[in-house]
Amino acid sequence: MKNTVSTLLKQKQSGDRITMLTAYDYTTARIIDECGVNSILIGDSLGMVMLGYENTLAVTMEDMIHHTQAVSRGAKNAFIVADMPFMSYQASVTEAVTNAGRLIKEGGANAVKLEGGAEVCEQIRAIVNASIPVVAHLGLTPQSVNVFGGFKVQGKSLDNARKLVEDALRIQEAGACAVTLEGIPAKLAEIITKKLFIPTIGIGAGNGCDGQVLVYQDMLGMTLGHTAKFVKKFADVGDVMRKGISDYIEEVKNGTFPSEEHTYAIDEDVIAVIAKEFE
Repeated sequence: MKNTVSTLLKQKQSGDRITMLTAYDYTTARIIDECGVNSILIGDSLGMVMLGYENTLAVTMEDMIHHTQAVSRGAKNAFIVADMPFMSYQASVTEAVTNAGRLIKEGGANAVKLEGGAEVCEQIRAIVNASIPVVAHLGLTPQSVNVFGGFKVQGKSLDNARKLVEDALRIQEAGACAVTLEGIPAKLAEIITKKLFIPTIGIGAGNGCDGQVLVYQDMLGMTLGHTAKFVKKFADVGDVMRKGISDYIEEVKNGTFPSEEHTYAIDEDVIAVIAKEFE
């Protein structure tokens, strides 16, 4: 069954936790979709995990459309959400609607996601009025890394916590169909979740949200170096890949791959003639 805005809302109302993972390519999207995840996010995190950038700021609309197209070909049942990259919606409402439309029309997404609270409500309202579902993003918003001075937990002070609750209410009023809460205290996320009638999807926001999202490379142990506190490694795919690649290199080097079972035969009479002709 295809997951939609309506089915996600019903999950919140019934207490059925929403599952979301990132994907950036056809093969991964197909596997994740076959597992029954409710939603797939083509995050601008692709800048770091797919393209090797230091942060998300260098990701372009062309990058997002390219990867969204691949995911939409592979995922048939998941609700597909595509991130709007840095400066694709901040400059003007017109640009925001145009770029959101490209992610739907060219990319094949079912919804777009943008970062910010009260300051982007005008954009949210305009995009929704263009019949495009919007998922908002509050808390640790990676596109604001330079403002925050790094990837830091948000909402710890009284003023900041109050603003996050107020922003959540404002983006809901503007028409957002869901909101991602990233890097905020669990108890604060729980208050926001109870105040909103739209679903909340947490990442580093505790277990009180209506659903959870993780970057698939993080939860499968494929990333190198430091991982955030909120990441749980559900499998060591990175180690499996490294072993498989190392074994491949070894067998090619020592001549055991390809073996007879991996090769194609030819009639001995044919090969005898060819060998004689070209001896």
